[in-house]
Amino acid sequence: MENLEALAAKRLKSIRDQHNLTQKQFAETLGIKNNIADIERGRTKITGYTVAILTKVFGINPLWIYGMSAIKTISAQNIDVSPKLVTVDTNENENMVLVDVKASAGYPSNIQEPHWYHELPAFNFPLPEFKNASFRGFQIQGDSMFPTFKPKEWVIGKAVDNIQNLSNNNIHVIVLKDSVLVKKVEINKQQPTSITLISLNTLYPPIEIDATEIQEIWEVKSKLTFDINSPEESASIHDLQLAIQRLGNEVNALKKG
Repeated sequence: MENLEALAAKRLKSIRDQHNLTQKQFAETLGIKNNIADIERGRTKITGYTVAILTKVFGINPLWIYGMSAIKTISAQNIDVSPKLVTVDTNENENMVLVDVKASAGYPSNIQEPHWYHELPAFNFPLPEFKNASFRGFQIQGDSMFPTFKPKEWVIGKAVDNIQNLSNNNIHVIVLKDSVLVKKVEINKQQPTSITLISLNTLYPPIEIDATEIQEIWEVKSKLTFDINSPEESASIHDLQLAIQRLGNEVNALKKG
């Protein structure tokens, strides 16, 4: 059997050849200082960082690099983000599970544990808008999606089965391996598995993630709010945040000047 490192070096070169890049251009594209020639000759091992960049930039399947998979690229079609577990009522109708702020901390690590779901409230929503699909409720934590979503409000999300069915620029609940986020999703068409998560509150910078980090995605379809009679308070908080942001921008401008 061919040495794994030798196979990895050969396949690294095949990627470079496929994209008609010189060794210098390839190194620049990957953002590495390693000598590509040494890697291709087997003198230097491919680092985990290089493999990660190959996945992000070219959509390369890390397992293919080392001969552990026949699938060369990871495309949107290969990434399953459908619900890992659903619950049903006594009539075999699918429940809508509610994940509050406290439960969301443990949700990523218990996403496939049936017993854990028994601790969460679940019910069947008798409205046509919530039929013929999987829906789940998540409670908003923090103010990164203010003013559209305020802390402790609830969003109801419809399950997305794979990345290719993501609705670009729509708001989704993204379940990563260590957190649950509610963000606007922007798909990077130039990089097959790169996704930008955007907060509606401009005080929070965008977050770049790799689609392979995602466990589940739920497209937000509606919200539950319990503060409909205090618009003035909401507006004043938003105005205060904008004032703080403007002050920060002015301070940064003075520092640069």
